[in-house]
Amino acid sequence: MVDKINIIELQNLELKLGYSFQNIRLLDQALTHRSFGAVHNERLEFLGDSILGMIIAKELYDRFPKCPEGDLTRMRSTLVRETTLAELARAFGIGNCLKLGPGELKTGGFRRDSLIADAVESIIGAMFIDDNESFPRVRQVVLSWFKSRLDTIQPNVNQKDHKSTLQELLQSLHKPLPVYKIEEIKGSDNDQIFVVSATVEGVAVQVGQGSSRRRAEQEAAGLVLKLLNKNKK
Repeated sequence: MVDKINIIELQNLELKLGYSFQNIRLLDQALTHRSFGAVHNERLEFLGDSILGMIIAKELYDRFPKCPEGDLTRMRSTLVRETTLAELARAFGIGNCLKLGPGELKTGGFRRDSLIADAVESIIGAMFIDDNESFPRVRQVVLSWFKSRLDTIQPNVNQKDHKSTLQELLQSLHKPLPVYKIEEIKGSDNDQIFVVSATVEGVAVQVGQGSSRRRAEQEAAGLVLKLLNKNKK
């Protein structure tokens, strides 16, 4: 049973996800680690992993009609890897909603990339079941999560993080390197959100947010890359 306090947390999470569950218990299960109880999220994770792979594969297939299989595979791997899913999980605040056993809580499991990334896949599986196995709706929601990453990813490029890719691009163009600046730190000490600007010559200043300075810088760099790629067209 989902208690009243947990329902409020789940409803807040639904707003961030962009999906409202008909059966809130499915979302609760998707956030329950096996260390917490008998009804946990591993089967949902198994389902969500396959659905996520299919959604991203089809989107890359459509976006890059001339791209060979090898490049498509590398781009898909970059988009669905643990670090990427963990970044999404932190943006949604999933770690704060996880149900963990005493051992996992003690070792900070709610911050561990592997656990929160698994929860993202579990949520995708839960959405699929909740929406009567409607693939189009789940696809729409998941693609909204990955939009900025899909807009900036490129074939024939070693799949580095946004900051590394931006730095190499600017060096190849003989332009100054980006300047990152913390504009604001929001939230409490235990739930901070960093707001960081990225200034690049010839491009409007872009602002990213994240649970750490590094993640905020990565988001800002990704937005700069998106603008630079757009200007190429």
